[in-house]
Amino acid sequence: MGISSPGIGSGLDVNGLVSKLMSAESAPLDNYDKKTTDYQTKLQAYGKVSAAVGVFQGALTTLNSANTFSALTSSSSNKDLLTATPGAGAVPGKYKINVSQLAQAQSLMTGGQASNTAQIGDGAKTTLTFQFGSIGGGTFGVAGAALSLASAASGIATGSLTINGTAISTNGTTRSARDLASAINDETDTTGVTAKAGITSTSATMFGTFGDVAVTSGNYALTVGGVQLASSDGSTTVTTATIDNALGTNNVKNQLAAANITFTGSAANGDLQFFAADGSNINVAEAVSGTVTGGIGLAPGAANAGSDTTATAGITLSSKDGSQILVGGNNPGAAGLTAGSAGSYLGAGFTQDGAQASGTVTLDTKDQTLQGIRDAINKANVGVTATIVSDGSANPYHLVITSNRTGEKSAMKISVDGADGGPVNAGIASMLAYDPNGTQALTQTSGAQDTKLTMNGIAVSSADTTVEDVIQGVSLDLSTTGSTTLTVSQNKSAVTDAINGFVKAYNDLNKTISGLSSYDADTKTGGVLQGDSAVRSIQTQLRRALGTKVEGLDSSLSNLSQIGVSFQKDGSLALDSTKLNNAMSSNFSDISGLFAAVGAASDGNITFDKSTAATKPGEYAVNITHMATQGSLTGANPLSGSTTIASNTTWTVTLNQTDPATDSKVQNITIPAGTYANDQLASMLRAAINGNATFANAGDAVETSVDGTGHLSISSSKYGSTSNISISSVTGTAVSDLFGSATPAVGTDIEGTIGNVAATGNGQSLTAADGSPAAGIQITVKTGATGDRGTVTFSQGYAYQLTNLAASFTGSGSVLNSKTDGLNASIKAVAKQRDAFSDHLTQLEAMYRKQFTSLDTMLQSMQSTQSYLTQQLAALAANR
Repeated sequence: MGISSPGIGSGLDVNGLVSKLMSAESAPLDNYDKKTTDYQTKLQAYGKVSAAVGVFQGALTTLNSANTFSALTSSSSNKDLLTATPGAGAVPGKYKINVSQLAQAQSLMTGGQASNTAQIGDGAKTTLTFQFGSIGGGTFGVAGAALSLASAASGIATGSLTINGTAISTNGTTRSARDLASAINDETDTTGVTAKAGITSTSATMFGTFGDVAVTSGNYALTVGGVQLASSDGSTTVTTATIDNALGTNNVKNQLAAANITFTGSAANGDLQFFAADGSNINVAEAVSGTVTGGIGLAPGAANAGSDTTATAGITLSSKDGSQILVGGNNPGAAGLTAGSAGSYLGAGFTQDGAQASGTVTLDTKDQTLQGIRDAINKANVGVTATIVSDGSANPYHLVITSNRTGEKSAMKISVDGADGGPVNAGIASMLAYDPNGTQALTQTSGAQDTKLTMNGIAVSSADTTVEDVIQGVSLDLSTTGSTTLTVSQNKSAVTDAINGFVKAYNDLNKTISGLSSYDADTKTGGVLQGDSAVRSIQTQLRRALGTKVEGLDSSLSNLSQIGVSFQKDGSLALDSTKLNNAMSSNFSDISGLFAAVGAASDGNITFDKSTAATKPGEYAVNITHMATQGSLTGANPLSGSTTIASNTTWTVTLNQTDPATDSKVQNITIPAGTYANDQLASMLRAAINGNATFANAGDAVETSVDGTGHLSISSSKYGSTSNISISSVTGTAVSDLFGSATPAVGTDIEGTIGNVAATGNGQSLTAADGSPAAGIQITVKTGATGDRGTVTFSQGYAYQLTNLAASFTGSGSVLNSKTDGLNASIKAVAKQRDAFSDHLTQLEAMYRKQFTSLDTMLQSMQSTQSYLTQQLAALAANR
């Protein structure tokens, strides 16, 4: 076996020799490493430039938004009452705000049930239709009975009545509905309840029989409310004519008017009736002395011993916020009321709000428990939320249904009907049917109401507790009632901070570029990127952009120096705060155009939507040759003024159908049964169609109207060539009953020019064509006539221009990207070359090692031969 370790046999230092040879051969590896280090150093330098550009872009983001220059702040003298957020369009000012009522949602509750899982009714498949609107023309509260004669005579004793836990100050002088209403209204601020006295009226048949009055001896006198209508001492006979003649005299009329008493009919006709509109009691008395015959309710000649009748009225209680009224006390009956919690709509009407979608919930047999109804309602997502509450009583479970929206137009009407033409579940109907103008099976626990406030004395209503644009551009979030003073003022520090951030970011970028690309004469060293044209180009382009005036501005401001931003000798920017503050004080509204991209139309009915990087600053004429239209269906014949929709009416509505057709654009819509006036019909149809979840999720909706001649129209809310609608009958009332033989019309897109070049229309949006200076400008024209529509102006502020410029430095295909891509490629190439050379060195080392190992073996052999020969020669010499 040969020697395994080179050099051991012969003593030749094979490893040392190979190591020294390889050290000399591998010297070029240092050049590869040096190249890689140089490339990586430059790559890091470009990374620093790119990062500084990114920071600069971030600083521009704030200045590139017009919202930054709203720059307003607000403060409230009563922070518990409201907070305010100023936005675009807001202006500084001071406003006195008084909030008297907060918006709330309507909430309805069923009667108590012993179980929330027990089946209700007979299981017939049933539908619930929810409609939303306003309740008006009546009141929510309790109608009391007329006061008893005992109360009229002795008054209502102290402690007899409490309302919502507050004692009402009644006593022996509280003898009429007028007196009682006054006492209740004294506590309105505490109870939240007002009272109105009913109209007192005498019996309609009181004078149905009136015998001629004859006085044999003594006297007779007839008085109403203390006003004498007739009298006799025996010299005259009192007849119905006598009474009517007296009522015709000014003297009696004036006395009755002073007592707040009016009358209708006549004694002669037997229908004479007296009224007190303020709820005062009316006493009708016949005072008799001696022998008298005839009179009220008596035949002629029948003895009259005198009479005394008092007519009384009751009161109606109204809840201020539409909640239940708790009546208590030790004798509420004396006030014509019943102890307990009560409240319903009295004499009210319901007007549907077509802007709010209605919805239908189908209750199968499995759904007809309290829990099942709750789950079905919530799953249907029809604009209400259902919950179950337990009050701990013998029948504790109540279903509570609450509108998801606040405001007086969010009140509910719930219709209960059979499904698929079948009968209705009577048990469900008796529990859930609710119509403010009819059956009210549910109990209202909270009424739908608006927020009500005054702003500098101007009355304002809102459907929400967040009130927008009462003060233009300011959003008010209200928490409670009361008064406060809101101050909206300019927040100059926000703009100053944004501009300071911009100046700093530019200076940091400039410093980064200068440090990496300049030459230091003191240290006689150059930056990593000294002489690099790419970074010098970035610096030059930025300085050129900052030194150029902004074009297209209708403003006295057009350059940065006017607001105190200017270049220094070292190429950095500096901000003169005094000059900036002066500019903000005198010309604040124009500063946004100096930084952001700003577009505006001279026509108030045209809005500027957006621009692109290709849009050039300038002023461009707008001409409209065709206004956009909506797809619509208009009745061929006028409505009669009263339209009845039959039960189980379903129509198929196709809305904004596409090509190829989309199945979801065709939906079956349940049309609520009822008899509707023209406007009510339009509102109902709008709400019913817009209540379809599939349409709503796709952004498809309709608008409805009835013109002055009674023609009903349903149109898609969209404009343009993709706007269309068609309706066909499925069950119940036919579509033709409302629209006759009308044919739907398809919508059309707007047409016109921007900058005298034909623009592309899409609905109501018009976009300037590519290739023109106005390319990319998009405007929306909602109303107005065809023809010349003024101009649209566009300007690019510094922040907008610099943002686009910075993007060109770092984006795909940019100069920095190209540089870094090139360096990364070079690093990979050098690494590849180094790897190849390393492989060569490995092979070379193997060759050297093989050669020296062979030499080592040869020398070892020669040494062995030498030793043998030496031994042999020594042996020969010894034998001589």
